[in-house]
Amino acid sequence: MSATIADTIYDSLSQQIITGALTAGEKLRQDHIARAFDTSHVPVREALLRLQAHGLAKSEPRRGMRVTALDPVEMREVIEMRVALEPLALQYAVQNLTPVALARAEEARLACDAAETMPEWEARNRAFHRAILTPCGLPRLLRTIDDLHIASARYLFAHWRPKWEQRVDSDHAALMQAMQKKDTAGAVAILVRHIRRAS
Repeated sequence: MSATIADTIYDSLSQQIITGALTAGEKLRQDHIARAFDTSHVPVREALLRLQAHGLAKSEPRRGMRVTALDPVEMREVIEMRVALEPLALQYAVQNLTPVALARAEEARLACDAAETMPEWEARNRAFHRAILTPCGLPRLLRTIDDLHIASARYLFAHWRPKWEQRVDSDHAALMQAMQKKDTAGAVAILVRHIRRAS
């Protein structure tokens, strides 16, 4: 499926919000965004509604659409939801693993370890988590987890960016080893520890 202009606008704005380039409370002006992307207001509105649905923006009476603030209470909820839902997806994923799916996940793991900047690492980290969970074959669950990863990413940038350094992720490597052995319980335990450690 080819990307639409609304997809392009959403991807650009969401990445700017996640990385902190667009800060909490900043106004998202439809006319400015439409000019920047050389488009009409229709795809801009669609992109803004998607940002709102993902909790990255909110519409305020008489103030327009603005970037949402980081909320520690919401972050705790996001972590607890990830701890509940990602192991569920992983259990099904391990049962459905194929050599091709394992190879894709390993490729995503190596790409994540090779990232040279935090924005690059964050996008590749999400891609790795998506790769290990995709074999579960539960699209609605995966969409919910994708949304939770977007929410988590903002907090990762806010709190870890000054301390980030390139490194090999030992949790990712351990996850891959457990999955290769079809050790579901071991993989789930590593994933839960990994999510909590990141928070």
